[in-house]
Amino acid sequence: MQTQAILKFVRLSPKKARAIADLVRGKPVDEARNILKYSTRKPARILFKVLESAIANAENNHGADVDELRVKEIYIDQGPVLKRIMPRAKGRADRIVKPTSHITIKVSDGQ
Repeated sequence: MQTQAILKFVRLSPKKARAIADLVRGKPVDEARNILKYSTRKPARILFKVLESAIANAENNHGADVDELRVKEIYIDQGPVLKRIMPRAKGRADRIVKPTSHITIKVSDGQ
């Protein structure tokens, strides 16, 4: 049985989030929780919440045992990019790019 949680349009760089996602891919959920909980990086905080949601979905919707769950898939897709302008000297302007991400975490009990 496989359960998922999705978070879309989160203001987070996909490149930075993928670096944290690689740390928990394929691990048991209790180990993944510890890795994300004690990481000081912003993507870890957000991924922790999505992982907790996926675990709650598995418990509530399928009656899964939390001790058996593993992070089967975790992927970060690029969302739309917000483009902003920063005024500079002599009438010029620089473009500021604010990336967004779509986060998907799938947990499975191996069945």
